[in-house]
Amino acid sequence: MPGNREASYKRIQRFLKVTDPRENLWRLFQEEADFVIGDPTEIERPQAWKTPYVGKLKDGKRRGFWAMVLATPYRGRAIPCGLVTYSSRTIAENGDSRNLNHFRAFEGLKDLLGERALVLDREFSYLELLLRLEKERLHFVIRLNLRNHPPKFYDQDGKEVTLTIAPGETVIHPGVWYMGKVRVNLIGTWKKGFSEAMWVMTDLEAKEGLRIYFARMKIEESFRDLKSLLDMTKLMNKQQTYMEKMLALLLLVYAIALMLGEAIRDHLYGEVLTENEPVLEKDRLPGSLNKKKGKKWRRYSGLFILLKQKWPISKTDRRAIFDDVFAAFIALVQHPVRTHV
Repeated sequence: MPGNREASYKRIQRFLKVTDPRENLWRLFQEEADFVIGDPTEIERPQAWKTPYVGKLKDGKRRGFWAMVLATPYRGRAIPCGLVTYSSRTIAENGDSRNLNHFRAFEGLKDLLGERALVLDREFSYLELLLRLEKERLHFVIRLNLRNHPPKFYDQDGKEVTLTIAPGETVIHPGVWYMGKVRVNLIGTWKKGFSEAMWVMTDLEAKEGLRIYFARMKIEESFRDLKSLLDMTKLMNKQQTYMEKMLALLLLVYAIALMLGEAIRDHLYGEVLTENEPVLEKDRLPGSLNKKKGKKWRRYSGLFILLKQKWPISKTDRRAIFDDVFAAFIALVQHPVRTHV
């Protein structure tokens, strides 16, 4: 944008007064996606003592708020399509809870989900949520939280199911009762190279639930890109509404940049990045352009390639790549959306 940062910021604020990027964000919902990812991330605001929507984070010491992002998988990352924010302060002032804010996010997604599964990580393995999902007839795939106060499962005879597994094993417990209340299929696996077993519960067939969880494209790594490469943690507004609009605008920017970076990856490496198995941390590290056949180059995000790498691409090829991505993005946002827009 022309001019200095202060002038550009003011132009953005004037733009946000007459439009709401949160509504436009729903247009990034990918109809062809097999599942939808939901995950919250902490956004620190250590100096925001007087900002009304900033509270204490999980450790009770750091200041900040949570952004609950909904997304569909895309080439090893995720394209965001929904957003809500909350904090300990907004929860106290509104008389709600963390769980109610989760329900608020899922409510906006309900009409779009259809037969797709909602894929959630460990902090969502609580009874109240499962009862709500069952009531709304939403499919789910949720990783269990077995670290603190692990949930109990019971078989058809009311006998408690013991979650034991050895390295290299996969164990299935079909038709068990979560806390004696919700019937689920339970599957556990202990992959080679991982320090602990992973247990997943789902209303789908157990192996299908595990396949979907492994293919969830790691939204956490998208958050890392948003924080480290697009400075999400530095966005600041006095009002929560404008803060959410700015976050939604940033998520739209992220989606475009990710698609551009992935197209550049295809041109440079000639291979499509896919992810059907959990990836070890050591294999997610960036590599070198010269190591095309190694594992590490595969873990570059498209955003990293776009913003940080020097790509030897001719002006003609660059124009062709940008035109293709522009056409793909237009096709993505112009599909009919049943709600919100």
